[in-house]
Amino acid sequence: MTFKIQQEQLSKSIIMKRYILLLSMAAVSSALLQSCNHDIAFDACGQIEATQVIVSAETNGKILDLNIQEGDQVSEGQMVGALDSMQVKLQVSELEKRMEGAKSRIVDINRQSAPNQKQLASLEKELTRFSNLYEANAATQKQVDEISDKIDILKAQIAAQKQSWERGNDGVIYEIDTYEVQLAQREDQLAKCRIVVPVSGTVLTKYAERGETVTNGKPLFKIADMEHLFVRTYFTTEQLAGVKVGDTVTVIPDDGSASPKEYQGSITSIASQAEFTPKNIQTRDERADMVYAVKVSVPNDGTLRLGMYAYIRK
Repeated sequence: MTFKIQQEQLSKSIIMKRYILLLSMAAVSSALLQSCNHDIAFDACGQIEATQVIVSAETNGKILDLNIQEGDQVSEGQMVGALDSMQVKLQVSELEKRMEGAKSRIVDINRQSAPNQKQLASLEKELTRFSNLYEANAATQKQVDEISDKIDILKAQIAAQKQSWERGNDGVIYEIDTYEVQLAQREDQLAKCRIVVPVSGTVLTKYAERGETVTNGKPLFKIADMEHLFVRTYFTTEQLAGVKVGDTVTVIPDDGSASPKEYQGSITSIASQAEFTPKNIQTRDERADMVYAVKVSVPNDGTLRLGMYAYIRK
């Protein structure tokens, strides 16, 4: 008898759980189907979205500053924080000193060879003088040949010295070029220690705080362009007849008021292929199985919010 009672109680418990589950599913389905207001005449329905960008750390380090809060308006190129860059700065300073030291080893070939060039010019004058004397029988051929040999030897010495200096300079220049590449790498790392806003927009979420140590790729904050919003909606094949990219449509946000404000939007893209109607999207024709994704841009006057439902009317 006791076993029979326990079975009946277990059956009632299972039936009650199934009933609660069905009620929950019905509530969810009702919420999805009622997301678009039937009191407003519309051709399509969707949610207001924005282009969002997640700004991440570009290097490893400790956050020294992050001067933003959720809801702040930020501009492209604005510096809002910085990571610890002391080690990189020290490396930059070291490379700059090495470059200066290398530059000091570059030989000024013209200045270094000036004494030999002066001596060569003197010997060439001497050769001219003795050649004239030889023609006047006032000097011997031996004297002329000795001076000529000295000129040849000096020219060879000058050429050898010049070649040695040029090779030495080439090595130093190669060393300087290497330092310049390393310096450019350090300066790039230094620039990545600065937290800069890539696009203008509104800070939606802040993921990190001052004092935290982050790694390369760690999200710091998320921003969205709240001035240029868009609605991603779906049109049936019949609705797309005569509609093209660039056409103007009416966007009516579901702001809860009896007479919501109407906005002029523009169709910026139409999918090239149809897809099955998403479960949370309602179309004018409930029998439509296949629809085309359509993106409608709409300017924000400050009253539109992300996630708000909006109706599209051609």
